[in-house]
Amino acid sequence: MSVVGWREFSTATLLGLMLVSARADEAALIDRWYSALLTADRTSLAELLSDDARIRLHDIGVEQTKPEFIASMDEWRGAVAGATIRHRIEKAETGLVTVIVCYDFPGNDLLTRESFALSGSRITASSQETIAESCSGY
Repeated sequence: MSVVGWREFSTATLLGLMLVSARADEAALIDRWYSALLTADRTSLAELLSDDARIRLHDIGVEQTKPEFIASMDEWRGAVAGATIRHRIEKAETGLVTVIVCYDFPGNDLLTRESFALSGSRITASSQETIAESCSGY
């Protein structure tokens, strides 16, 4: 391999490794989100959200600021008691991750599509919409 070819190969390999690392970081951030959401861990959720984050719940027409979302965790704690949350990344582009989520509540389940805008190790925006009233399609 010529020196020029080797440099191109090395650059492509380095860029590929950086992309894999970024995707792994994004996946870890999403895992931490759902882990904190399952336990209504206000501290962890606050650390994951940027100060100017917006959370949109399309089905009920609600948009929350970070403080409003964190304040809603007291009510959420009761709703999520005894539940499980399963998630898988559907699509990931740099700074934008779309996730399919199954919320298995004790009395029902719900399948949603959730999108996250990320900046570094913070979530700057989140939106959620229901895609099915059961998780049979998960």
